[in-house]
Amino acid sequence: MVVHRVLRLMPVLVVFAGCARAVECANDVLNGATVTVCRVDLGHEQMQLFWRDTAGQAYQRFEVLRDALAENGRTLEFAMNGGMYKPDFSPVGLFVSDGRELNPLNRHTGPGNFSQQPNGVFLVDSHGARVLTTEEYAQEKPQPRLATQSGPMLVHQGGITTSPVMAPHSQSRRIRNGVCAPSPAQAVFVVTASAVTFYEFAEYFLDRQHCAEALYLDGSISSLYAPQLGRADHWFNMGPIIGVVR
Repeated sequence: MVVHRVLRLMPVLVVFAGCARAVECANDVLNGATVTVCRVDLGHEQMQLFWRDTAGQAYQRFEVLRDALAENGRTLEFAMNGGMYKPDFSPVGLFVSDGRELNPLNRHTGPGNFSQQPNGVFLVDSHGARVLTTEEYAQEKPQPRLATQSGPMLVHQGGITTSPVMAPHSQSRRIRNGVCAPSPAQAVFVVTASAVTFYEFAEYFLDRQHCAEALYLDGSISSLYAPQLGRADHWFNMGPIIGVVR
């Protein structure tokens, strides 16, 4: 069940860095608060999911991943925390990297943000970038190149979802990040600079980014690596990391 809502947002404040890129990051405004939006053009860039290095150790921080890639002559162009994780930094739900499923789909329902229904999966497969609910993923059984599971879904079938945490008048405010795919060729990642409710965050994806499906990735630990904006957040250790590498 979804609720349709039109959001009255403050005028956009856009700060692009440099010339056109296949990963564009800019600042926008949500109810007076700054949010950062990064768009990945999948026609020119290939996203990857990261968790552990060749020794089996979780990367945990952007700079560790960046330096490991640099040793192989590769450059981390963009990254964001890419899903919820356990105390050992392993994914709570589905994790597919380079076509290999390293952690299975988690269909648990119950308390906690991850298990709020509907929860979902952000994936890239032969159809491009998509966000599916967990149940849709289980029924379709796609063969993704990458996939990460989280919850709750913020937007589904063109409306804001109605799990308890999505209540319009909730006072639970956190720094949050999430993802949507407005088209198969583009993924949009959003992180807030200050605390917002789930409902406000969902409104932003629906009404500003025009996303029919959007997935919450995490809150409080939400972090961004965007050299073009001079950002390399290091607030918390992380589990899954999604990024673009050249």
